[in-house]
Amino acid sequence: MELQRGIGFVKRRVSFKFSLFTKMNGLILILFIPIILVFTYSNRIAFDVIGKELQVSNIKQLSFLSSQIDSRINQMMDFVMTFSKDPNVQKFNGLNIWEDRYDRMQTRYVVQEKMVLQSGIMNIWPVKYTVYSQQNKETISNATKTFAYDEEYLKRNMTGKWTYGDGDVVAPGTPQSFYWFYTDSFGQQNTLNGSNLVVEASFGHENIQNMLDTYKEGGQGDPFFYHKGETPILNRSASKQLSDDLIRYLDGQSLKDTMQQVVRLENKNYLVSAVKSPLLDWHLVDIVPLDQILGPISFSRNLFYLAMVLLFVVGISASVLLYRNVQRPIRKLIRGLQSVQRGDFSVRINPNVNNEFSFLFYRFNDMSQQIQSLIENVLNEKLRARDAILKQLQAQINPHFLYNCLGYIVNMAQMKNEEAVVSMAYNLSAYYRYTTRMERQTASLDEEIKLIINYLDIQKLRNGRIYYTIDIPPDMLNQQVPRLMLQPIVENAVIHGVGKSYSSGEIRISGEMANGCCRIYIDDDGPGMAEDQQEALNRKLREPLQEQMGCGLWNTNQRIIHQFGGLSHLHFTKSHLGGFRTEIVWEINSGEEHRHHPFIQGDK
Repeated sequence: MELQRGIGFVKRRVSFKFSLFTKMNGLILILFIPIILVFTYSNRIAFDVIGKELQVSNIKQLSFLSSQIDSRINQMMDFVMTFSKDPNVQKFNGLNIWEDRYDRMQTRYVVQEKMVLQSGIMNIWPVKYTVYSQQNKETISNATKTFAYDEEYLKRNMTGKWTYGDGDVVAPGTPQSFYWFYTDSFGQQNTLNGSNLVVEASFGHENIQNMLDTYKEGGQGDPFFYHKGETPILNRSASKQLSDDLIRYLDGQSLKDTMQQVVRLENKNYLVSAVKSPLLDWHLVDIVPLDQILGPISFSRNLFYLAMVLLFVVGISASVLLYRNVQRPIRKLIRGLQSVQRGDFSVRINPNVNNEFSFLFYRFNDMSQQIQSLIENVLNEKLRARDAILKQLQAQINPHFLYNCLGYIVNMAQMKNEEAVVSMAYNLSAYYRYTTRMERQTASLDEEIKLIINYLDIQKLRNGRIYYTIDIPPDMLNQQVPRLMLQPIVENAVIHGVGKSYSSGEIRISGEMANGCCRIYIDDDGPGMAEDQQEALNRKLREPLQEQMGCGLWNTNQRIIHQFGGLSHLHFTKSHLGGFRTEIVWEINSGEEHRHHPFIQGDK
């Protein structure tokens, strides 16, 4: 009992829904998941904040560069409009009468000097200025190359807007310059009436490239100047492949005044920002590699994830180590205790660990061996005691019946009834031939019934009123029962039943198999017994043998209990014949009981 309570306590402690190994791994996951989620959330917030700041910073820088380009263009336009009102420029157009050639040369020199001076002031933004006199059909320019007056050239370019190129056909991909033409016509601007003064201002793509290069030196981007359908102006260190991919992407987009998108090119993410120049109608585009800028943050994040993976592996390794060195030995010990609880004392635990559990395993094996030896010794002693008890009980039963039979033979001999003596002697010899076979303690029910028939025939010789009927199912006749199990009960029915009444004499033996049990009923039509006396008799069967109770029935009940177990028993009640009924009950699956009592099988 103590062992069972101890094992039950351990099982309640360790037999949970999830094992210790599973719980530890679950705890590791529970610890890691919130940390990873919080870090991922904070990292995402950092990415978003830095991304937004990068977008705002990039668009501000790009807008500042665009404003610088527009500022320089406005300076050019302001100079052109102011320069067109200069007296010398007006004089060049022939509004005043020129007195001589020297005066003309002087005027041309002054006008050209002013244009050169203005262009020199903006040395980082070189500009070519050209003055056309429609009235004199002459030109003045600060360019080294001399230009001839071309009326068609002026008409073609008098749009009033900045244009990329002057309308001349050039090879595809050839860089060109930006042009703007201004006339001092009153009322109808951008038209020629035959006497106009036209001022041309132009600058090459190198000016844009210089500003793009300066912008690139101070940032992470790769800027260029873009207009759909025109050759873009790239910075001098631009990636040709990346720029071509982005231009193909932009050609398929409808660009607004300001645009900012994240575009994936060459399997990388880029922040593309675009700001429109209102004067040139071109877009200043900058492409920034997000992976490169956010790389340190990504590296820090990946480093953290790697650290988490390593910690997780270490935690799982520690859990596995604990499982192998603690939980598995405990499970072995529990299984061993459970086997002991089931009665298997031959179980041994292999002490294949080199820790504290090896001592427990050795002690457990010693305990199992000692218990097994003790149980075997006690069991063998108990079996020997039971065997002695059975033989003693049988010896007590046999003399009881012998005395009755010998007394009958003596009486018949005195009465000179030789036939009765011969018949009694014959039946008695058959009876003792069966009962003296002491090598077996059990017999089939069929053999017991034959013995009862022999016994009742003997009783009929003594008492002619006795008649009997036997109704046993054939399936029951193969049941193994204790030898001489029925004889004391039938004898009790004959002596205390029909023998006490001159009007009775019927003995009825019947049997049935139902609900997993075998039942045999021995009924007589004698005077019977009061109900309270029957209950007292039933109670005495469960008590130690008393002097006022015959040993035959008590011994039979003890033998049945010894062979079939505590659920088997004798029971007394009133018979439907009016007399006394004895009921014998035992379990059908007595073979299972036999396996728990090896001496029964050995005695068969």
